[in-house]
Amino acid sequence: MKQIIRHFTDDDLYKFTMCCAVIDNYPRAQVKYTFTDRDNTEYPIGFAQALEEQIMMLESVTITDEEIDFMKRKCKYIPEWFYTYLKGYRFDHEWVKIRQDENGHLCVDIEGCWSNTILLEVKVLAIISELYYIMTKKDSRFDYQAYYDKSYEKGKQLLKAGCVFSDFGTRRRASFEAQNVVIHAIKTCSNDNNWKGQFVGTSNVYLAMKHDLLPVGTMAHEFVCAIGGMYGPQMANHIAMNSWRNTFRGALGTYLYDSFGWDIFSMNFSEDFANLFKGLRIDSGDNYEQLMKIVEKYRSLGIDPKTKQVVFSNALDVSNAIQIQQYAKNYCLPSFGIGTHFTNDFAGVKPLNIVIKLVAAKITESWAFYNETCKISEDKGKHTGNPEVVKRFMEALHIK
Repeated sequence: MKQIIRHFTDDDLYKFTMCCAVIDNYPRAQVKYTFTDRDNTEYPIGFAQALEEQIMMLESVTITDEEIDFMKRKCKYIPEWFYTYLKGYRFDHEWVKIRQDENGHLCVDIEGCWSNTILLEVKVLAIISELYYIMTKKDSRFDYQAYYDKSYEKGKQLLKAGCVFSDFGTRRRASFEAQNVVIHAIKTCSNDNNWKGQFVGTSNVYLAMKHDLLPVGTMAHEFVCAIGGMYGPQMANHIAMNSWRNTFRGALGTYLYDSFGWDIFSMNFSEDFANLFKGLRIDSGDNYEQLMKIVEKYRSLGIDPKTKQVVFSNALDVSNAIQIQQYAKNYCLPSFGIGTHFTNDFAGVKPLNIVIKLVAAKITESWAFYNETCKISEDKGKHTGNPEVVKRFMEALHIK
């Protein structure tokens, strides 16, 4: 079996930025993650063993001087000390426990120091996705020349419509090559004309380096969810925003607000935070309803929402991104992060609906127990975590 992840920075930027913030603010925190397949996929016989072999292969993957030099040039907000940490970082397969039941369902659990295990999630998801297509032989349907043409056309439509957008598709990509083809096609398209829109870059740091693009991204739900587990969900957003400010000093100013729903975030989103962060990211709920909540919140604070960026990233495709663009441009500075629609859109191939979520945390290894946590989505069917924990958090936040 080929090694699927061969480059240390073949990962999303926000894993590195969060890792930096974790070391800076919660250096001894311990966490647990668990894998969820929302479609209850039956994986081929031997899949767990093949996945274990791929995780073992990660132990040979280390950051290169070329990767560090690129990040230093493009990511000025990351402090110098963090690269010393990355130079010494080594994956350890012992952090990951994998099993497969008699029906082929896959179970993956990750546990360890937060600053170590945080760099596993996206890589493991990308491995699972690509490995699944290899072992089911569905990768034989991957026509990369046709995919280049299809991706070029997607880029053309978005650029023509005036969309500012990025690739967010690492975690559920069909393959590394699929994401590489997409980025190559859309970058070529963006250079072929003086479009109204803009292709900003990709969340994948290695592919940003390969194609001389900007690596994009800030944070994921896990940062707020872990803090919610350690301190409680009521003030988790406030603590998370303060921690982020402590590390990045106003840089990386797009905040992902929906870890515990809009209402509790809105109560924590004071005028100083609204001025500090350049914008917010919508990742669940109805895009239009969420946008208007954001607009009204900014207006209530005396801030013109047209000066603020709103990043849409909730299961987007080209057509709904263009529709949102036409509406949202009247209220804010819209931009888009498009994932699976870019990197896993082959005819006759269904993308896996998989996630790895942080489910428990403790502030230090000396604690005898973890505090469980969860994610309360604006999409009611997408709450993640132990149902009893979800219920308890919703009661604490007065969510009905």
